[in-house]
Amino acid sequence: MKAEILKTKKRLDVIVEGKLDAVTSPELEEKLMPALNDIQTLVFDFSELKLISSAGLRVLLSATKRMDELGGTMTIKNASDSVKKVFKLTGFINVLNVK
Repeated sequence: MKAEILKTKKRLDVIVEGKLDAVTSPELEEKLMPALNDIQTLVFDFSELKLISSAGLRVLLSATKRMDELGGTMTIKNASDSVKKVFKLTGFINVLNVK
């Protein structure tokens, strides 16, 4: 997994490539969570994400909860059909803002 985090004022863009699974999720969470403290808009770009596991979903749920606490928004864009299928099968499609 490769994650690029770009901050612009109160917006954080997170571009994730490869696999977001039990091995790679802790690395993303370690980079992401401290960066959310003064963010109002969080955008994940999953155009290069090939796979997401339950561990990856947990990171997204934690980020969603944190953004709710901050009164901000979180959006996931460019998710592949296979990643969207995981969101649908797990019910996360109803929790996450997937564009």
